Amino acid sequence: MKPDAATYTKTADRPDTPTWMGDVVTLAKVRLNTLVVASTAGGFYMASPEPGFLGLLILTTAGTALVASGASAVNQVYECQTDKLMERTRRRPIADGRMSRLAGLLVGLAFTAVGLGLLWVGATHTAALVALATMLTYVLIYTPSKRFTSLSTIIGAVPGALPPLIGWAAVRDSVSGPEPWSLFLIMFFWQLPHFLAIAWMYREDYARAGMPMLTVIDTHGAFTGRQAVLWAAALVPLSLLPLLFGMAGLTYAVSAFVLGLAQVAIAVRFARHRSIAKARGLFFASIVYLPLLWVVMVLDRS
Repeated sequence: MKPDAATYTKTADRPDTPTWMGDVVTLAKVRLNTLVVASTAGGFYMASPEPGFLGLLILTTAGTALVASGASAVNQVYECQTDKLMERTRRRPIADGRMSRLAGLLVGLAFTAVGLGLLWVGATHTAALVALATMLTYVLIYTPSKRFTSLSTIIGAVPGALPPLIGWAAVRDSVSGPEPWSLFLIMFFWQLPHFLAIAWMYREDYARAGMPMLTVIDTHGAFTGRQAVLWAAALVPLSLLPLLFGMAGLTYAVSAFVLGLAQVAIAVRFARHRSIAKARGLFFASIVYLPLLWVVMVLDRS
C-alpha cells in the first residue's frame, strides 16, 4: 500500500463529549442521509404533475429519512466489531461501548417502523414497500457482503439508488415505466466513483478490519483508478436519459453532459496519480455533481 494514508479529523462519529442524543444522531448518520432525502425529494418532484403537494413531500422525505436512519443504526449494530478496528469508526457509540447492541437495535427498529408507518399512511403503500426493500437490501445483503467480497460496493449501490423511486412512488403509487428507473440508474452509477474514492482514502482502515474492498486487494490502485473512470464515463450517457424520456429539456441535457465530463476528468486525474489528495478531489467532485444535477433536472423539468 502507498504510504500516503488519510488523515483523521474530528467528525460526528467521534464526539468530544458524547451524549445520548449525540449518539442517536451518530447512529442515524444524519449528515450522510441528507443525500438520501434530497434524491427522494428529486424523484418526488419529477413525478409530480405540477408543483405543490408540500404536505405529501414533507411526509415522504421525513419517512424516508427515518427509514434510512434506522438502516444506518442497524448497520452499526451488525458492524460494531469491525467498527472497533477502524480509526474513523471506532468512536461510534456501539463500537465504543457507550451504547449496547440491543439499545442500538431498538433505536434502529423504532426509526424504521415510524418511517415506514409515515409512508404507508401518509404517502402510498408502494412508497413504503420500496423503502422497506431499500432497508432490507442494505442491512441483510449489502452489510454482510462487505466482509466477504470486493463486489460489496456494487451491491451497496442498489439500496443507495432506490430513494428516488420512493419519492416517485409517493406521487404515482407505482414505479413502473422507464422514467423512475432512469433516475435509479443515475443514482446507481453515480455511487461507484464516489465510493471508490472513499475506499481509497480509507483503504488502510478497511484492511485493518479485514474487509476485502477493491482498494485493499488492488494495493497499487491501477485497477481501482480504471474502475472509477469507467463508472464515471458510463454515467455521462445515462444522465441524459431524462431528456430521452421527456422528463427534462435541453438545458438539463447540456448541463448534465458538462457536469459528467468534469467528473470524468477528475476521475482520470485520480487514476493517473492514486493519492489521498486526488481521491479526496474525486469524492468532493461527486458530492458537488449530484446536487447540481438534481437542481438542473428539477428546474428544467418538462
